[in-house]
Amino acid sequence: MTPKLACALRPALSALAIVSGLGAAIAASPTLEKIRSSGTLTLGYREASIPFSYLGPDQKPVGMSLDLCAAVAQRVRTELKLPELKTAFVAVNASNRIPLLQNGTVDIECGSTTNTAERQKQVAFSVATFVSQPRWLTLRASGIAEVNGLRGRTVVITQGSLNMLLAQKLNVADGLDLTILQARDHAESLLMLRTGRAAAWYEDDVLLAGARATALDPAALAFLPASSGADYYYGLMLPREDPEFKALVDGAVKAQMASGVFAKLYERWFLTPIPPAGQNLDLPMSEALQFRVTNPSDALKP
Repeated sequence: MTPKLACALRPALSALAIVSGLGAAIAASPTLEKIRSSGTLTLGYREASIPFSYLGPDQKPVGMSLDLCAAVAQRVRTELKLPELKTAFVAVNASNRIPLLQNGTVDIECGSTTNTAERQKQVAFSVATFVSQPRWLTLRASGIAEVNGLRGRTVVITQGSLNMLLAQKLNVADGLDLTILQARDHAESLLMLRTGRAAAWYEDDVLLAGARATALDPAALAFLPASSGADYYYGLMLPREDPEFKALVDGAVKAQMASGVFAKLYERWFLTPIPPAGQNLDLPMSEALQFRVTNPSDALKP
C-alpha cells in the first residue's frame, strides 16, 4: 500500500474502528443488547415522588428524573442507531424497585432513590442528579433565624426518619438542649409545627419543601440555613455490573449538565409552579448540587 493510499484510507479505517468499538460495547452490555433486541427501553417511574417522578394531570409519568431519562433514551437511540426505539413505562415503588431492575423488568429507574453503599451491593447509580440535605423548618413569625435559635426548644421529627440519629448527635455536639418529639407521619409533624407544639421540624429539605408547598400558607414557613453537613445523593438507578450501560447513562446526564439544560430543568421543577396544582417547591439549588453539576460523580462523599 502506497503512503498516499494509506492516508486516503485512514478516515475510513478510523470510522470503522469507532463502529467496531461501539459494537463491542453493545455486545458487552446485557442491558444494551436487551434494548437492541427488543427495540424498547423500559423506564421505571414512581407515582408520587414529586417533583422527580409522579403522575401528572393526565395520569402520565412526569418529573425531573423522567426528563433526564428522556435524554438517556435519545442517547440510546443515537448510539444503537435505532431511530424507532420505543419507550415503555412501568410503575415501581420503594419495595419492588430494586427487584424489578435486577430481573430486567425495567432497564433504568427514573425516580428519587438515594445512592447508598448498601444499595450498591445490588444495583448501580448514575452520577448524582440531586443532593438532599436535612434541614430545620420553622414558622417565619417565630423569629428563629439560625439553629442556635432552637436552643432549649421543643422540636419534632417524624417517626422512623433516618434523620433522628443525626438530630440527636447535633443536639449533643452543639449543646442545644432540645426536647425531641416524634410524630406519626409528616402530616402530623407539620401540624405540630403549625400549632406551636414544636418550634421546628427536622427532615430532608426536599420533603420539607413538598410539605411547605402544599400548606395553606407556604410563606408562613421558613427554612433555617443548612448546618448538618449531611448530604444524600440521588441518582438514576441502573443494573449492577454493566459499566457500558452506566457509561452511556452518565454521558447523557453529564451532557445535560455541561450544556446548561440540567440547570433549566432544575428551575422548572423546583423554582416554578408545577402540575397538577401549580405548587412551587421554591427550593434553590444547593451548593452541594451545584458542585456535582460542575463535577459530576456518583461518589457518596463530597
